[in-house]
Amino acid sequence: MDARIKNAVCTSVYRQFPELKGAPPRVKALPADKYQLIFHGQAKTADGKTLSRTVRVVSDENGKILKLTTSR
Repeated sequence: MDARIKNAVCTSVYRQFPELKGAPPRVKALPADKYQLIFHGQAKTADGKTLSRTVRVVSDENGKILKLTTSR
């Protein structure tokens, strides 16, 4: 995956999930020129506890996000 395209996808994810900012994704190549990026991070709740968050993104070779899922 090209670094410029990876940065574009990361910027989009960081904009939507600010608690993941600075977390480097794990990149995996998928069939049909697609890539899966997995981000792991932690968010603070209103009562001060931490909540782990995983965001999984599937994008094409041009950096267009095809699918985005999140879990806690």
